[in-house]
This record gives sequence, C-alpha cells and structure tokens, in this order.
Amino acid sequence: MTNILFICGKARKRSPTAAAVAAERLGQPTDFAGLSADADERVGSEQLAWADTIAVMEKAQLSRLKRQLGPSLNGKRLVCLDIPDSFEFMQPELVELVTARLGRILR
Repeated sequence: MTNILFICGKARKRSPTAAAVAAERLGQPTDFAGLSADADERVGSEQLAWADTIAVMEKAQLSRLKRQLGPSLNGKRLVCLDIPDSFEFMQPELVELVTARLGRILR
C-alpha cells in the first residue's frame, strides 16, 4: 500500500477533501496537512516520513514545499494536482475534480 499525503495551504478545504476522496476511491492510507503557519494541521516531519507520495494542490505549493522541507522529501514521489483554491470542503465540484485527478497519483 502507498501512503498518500495531500498538502494545500491551510488544510481546511482541498487537502482534507482530497484525502477523504482518495481513501474511499483508492483504498489507500491518506492524510492531509497545510503549509501555512496558520494551517489547521501544519505539515510535520512525522507525516513526511510516513508518506510515500505527496500530492500538492498547486505548483506554487510544490515550490514552497521543496524550499521549506527539501531534505525531508528525498525518496518521495511528488505530484501536483493543479486544483485552485476556489472550493469549499467536500464541494461536489471539488470532489469531482479530485476524482478526475487521482490518476496522476497512480502513474
């Protein structure tokens, strides 16, 4: 099984939605976190060590993740889902978009 960590800015809408959708549809262990200092669940070293695949929502977040936590990412598969911050938690359109982009994680 592959452990998948979803990361967005504040861990309030996109990453928790993606983690729930992926856990249900892929049957893989998932978790979520945010990069911002005021994130509800800030990404930590334990989560990074646990994750095999790390999926961010935007390219800017991928750059920020590499800048902030680069050495902790060695050996991790990094994926960008290209999902903008324009949705609410579990909004049907977000669930549909996450579902459509899960293939990027499985490649």
